[in-house]
Amino acid sequence: MGKRPATYADLEELPPNMVGEIITGELYASPRPAVPHTRAASRLGGVLMGPFDLGTNGPGGWVILDEPELHLGSDVLVPDLAGWRGERFPETTRTAALTLAPDWACEVLSPSTEARDRSIKLPVYAREGIQYVWLVDPDVHTLEVFRLVGTNYTLLATYAGEALIRAEPFDAIEFKLNTLWGK
Repeated sequence: MGKRPATYADLEELPPNMVGEIITGELYASPRPAVPHTRAASRLGGVLMGPFDLGTNGPGGWVILDEPELHLGSDVLVPDLAGWRGERFPETTRTAALTLAPDWACEVLSPSTEARDRSIKLPVYAREGIQYVWLVDPDVHTLEVFRLVGTNYTLLATYAGEALIRAEPFDAIEFKLNTLWGK
């Protein structure tokens, strides 16, 4: 007899210091991320928030959220950052979770989650039609930019070191990659 699929009740039973996700029926629980992970996510959100969410020195037109809980089919995912084009975002939403897939998702990789982010979450994001995914690695100081082509992601670019970034879908601005690591 097979293992029963994880439920939302399983997520609710996790201690508060854990981030839980349900992907293809399996419960994944990870400790809150380490400071380099959190700093990279926070700084990237800061870089994008002004020009794209607030429209300060940029085009605006986006809603960008930190760690939104996404209910996509039977999967419950929590990307580090996600963005919706403003005209698609359900402004009247008052729930803790969103059922509308974002237009962009960003995962900040950790040694304990990298394999899951790449091999388990990316196919779910593709299935849900998320057009862009960024993978940020604070340990090796890289950013990988993917675009959905058909049903699979194509790697558009990999940035490293002190590269100047102008990457889809946020290519209206340019920023230095090392901004994410605090340099």
